Amino acid sequence: MADPLPQPATRPLDMLWQATAIMWVILGGEGLAAALALAPKVIGDRMVYFGLASLWIQWTSLLTLAVLYLARRPLNRLGPSSVAALALVIALAMGWLITFAVRSYLDPGGSVGRVDWGNLALNVSGITIAVGLLGLAAFHNHWKGRLAAVRAKQAELEALQARIRPHFLFNTLNTGAALVHARPGEAEQLLLDLADLFRAALSGPTELPLADELDLARRYLEIERLRFGDRLRVNWTLPAPLPDVVVPALSVQPLVENAIRHGIEPCPAGGRLDIAVVQEVDEVRVVISNDLPPAGRRPAAGHQVGLASARERIQALSEGRGRLETRVLDGRYVATITLPVSR
Repeated sequence: MADPLPQPATRPLDMLWQATAIMWVILGGEGLAAALALAPKVIGDRMVYFGLASLWIQWTSLLTLAVLYLARRPLNRLGPSSVAALALVIALAMGWLITFAVRSYLDPGGSVGRVDWGNLALNVSGITIAVGLLGLAAFHNHWKGRLAAVRAKQAELEALQARIRPHFLFNTLNTGAALVHARPGEAEQLLLDLADLFRAALSGPTELPLADELDLARRYLEIERLRFGDRLRVNWTLPAPLPDVVVPALSVQPLVENAIRHGIEPCPAGGRLDIAVVQEVDEVRVVISNDLPPAGRRPAAGHQVGLASARERIQALSEGRGRLETRVLDGRYVATITLPVSR
């Protein structure tokens, strides 16, 4: 099994490239421009002043974000305090650069005019430092709150992850005990598959390549095949090669387990379980569908066991971009995991 990949949302700078953060930067800049235009000592047309201040502030903030984005790789290796100080220095540099560019355009000869460019540069520096410090404080508090929310979500997921259903363990051990003398090779493989499943279940909420997560589901199905025999018919539809995406660990296997427990096990004749991977331009779908037993034989709880855990994993560990949808279609229960394709 491959080593776990890095968790998402572990780098503060990544939050700056999200659409919501950029929108708030723009709105905050417009608010600051409006406050400056409404100041008592403003002389002349306040709307013109607002337009110039807005242009100045938006260019400074957006150019600062652009420089931070271009330098994101080396910056991500620095500590938060160093990144904050560099961001403030970059914002100051952008403010001075814009001031110099405007002066060069409006007063190319450096003649003394109505604008005191030195005083303007000092004012721009003071506003940039004040607003930058307030922005860094707000960002720091937001990041701390986000980390606390992620830790709480991970703790919740770990609690859900630890609820390994005892009936599966007992059934597997009973199946292994029955195979020890008759088919010792299959009993050994059963115990190895069981060990891999428990290792994945107890290792914490990490991400795995899709191929490894499907391999866990395949190992689980090998265990159940020994118990159900011909009653369990599995059909795999996988592209070659598999999409190069990562999924939350134990996001597919619990859905397969639910399909067997609530679809195959209650039916004396068993049923068919289909697992398919569909690759689109901007997303990958993993579809798990199973036959439903007659209405009188369906478990009262339905397909609820494990779904909440899988849904929480997919949403939390894909930062809300993935989703899990379930429905009944043509007498079959269908669970679909949709994952975005990173570009």
